[in-house]
Amino acid sequence: MKFQCLYEGTAKQGNPTFLNEIYTKLYITEGESEDCNEHEVRQIETQSRRTAMEDTPIKCSDIFRSLPEQDKPIRTVLTKGVAGIGKTVSVQKFVLDWAEGKENQDIHLIFPLPFRELNLIQDQKLSLLDLLHIFFTETKELDISSSQYKVSFIFDGLDECRLSLDFQSNVRFCDVTESASVDVLLTNLIAGNLIPSALIWITSRPAAADLIPSECVHRVTEVRGFNEPQKEEYFRKKISDQSLADRIISHLKSSRSLFIMCHIPVFCWISATVLEKMLSGAESGEIPKTLTQMYTHFLIIQTNIKHEKDYEKTVKDEDMILKLGKLAFQQLVKGNLIFYEEDLIECGIDVTEASVYSGLCTQIFREEFGLYQGKVYCFVHLSIQEHLAALYVHLSFIKYNINVFDLVNKV
Repeated sequence: MKFQCLYEGTAKQGNPTFLNEIYTKLYITEGESEDCNEHEVRQIETQSRRTAMEDTPIKCSDIFRSLPEQDKPIRTVLTKGVAGIGKTVSVQKFVLDWAEGKENQDIHLIFPLPFRELNLIQDQKLSLLDLLHIFFTETKELDISSSQYKVSFIFDGLDECRLSLDFQSNVRFCDVTESASVDVLLTNLIAGNLIPSALIWITSRPAAADLIPSECVHRVTEVRGFNEPQKEEYFRKKISDQSLADRIISHLKSSRSLFIMCHIPVFCWISATVLEKMLSGAESGEIPKTLTQMYTHFLIIQTNIKHEKDYEKTVKDEDMILKLGKLAFQQLVKGNLIFYEEDLIECGIDVTEASVYSGLCTQIFREEFGLYQGKVYCFVHLSIQEHLAALYVHLSFIKYNINVFDLVNKV
């Protein structure tokens, strides 16, 4: 039940979509691109010029299966991909297909443990069994280290990790009942000291992937997002009015930069949100032809959605966008894609205010984790965070004559 719905960009209070209804197969390949030092939009552009002949495509359900020419078993898989390309949705689809009895039925137990949730207990000292009991209370009666179980751990979002993953210095131990810090547990699990038979899947943006030593990884794959036919398939599934879907596809194809960005599923969602309203006449203004125009209209639409809600207006839109921009900028400087309540408070954002802007700032409640009801926040995509950060820099200079880069340099 947890994995069958997809919440595209908005908070869970919105209308969920069944994953199997909207899911469009992603292009996943074995191996990786070489351009991880470039900005991620540039990486997308580079990938769009690659030919399919250069790639070895792999189905999401087959990531632990050896190719015909590979004779060694695959224990640990590292999947790379730029922000919003579909790594988390791939994990969701993998787990859902397993839970529904469609794929990987040789695996008895799957434990999805996103790094953004592990961050919430980073100061705890626990055994591996204790850690699993926190997130999966149903495991209390199970001996997961027993040879009768084939288990898989999925660590999604390595780039969001705030743990110190020190594979060189961390203590080596093999006992699932022995207590240690969360980062020590993870390094021993990934390195194969704890439950050597467990299958491990780690997803990451390319810039953070080097946190895992290459000797611990048996396969590297890359999520490339949508290829050309899959882009069109997404919009035809997403937009029920097929003539409107045709117009949206036609408009996106007329702009090379927009159509290249549609490799990223989240950008397809942003584009569908904006263009469905503008091409149907629900919103006025010039139809976006550039990335900046698309994000600006997206921002306007989200603030309009907020006004439709039962909300006592205690903060001006401009003030809130400036605060969100400050948050986006400060966290970008720190290299953070996710943030916690204290990060919002530092920027003068009231938590209830932020949740109203659900299209811009996703609020994820972790009530199902008992004691750990921490709230996690993120922008719906890195490029939205960058757009808000740039807007903050621009407005700070134009309105208040403040160069925020000077403040960063002083720190």
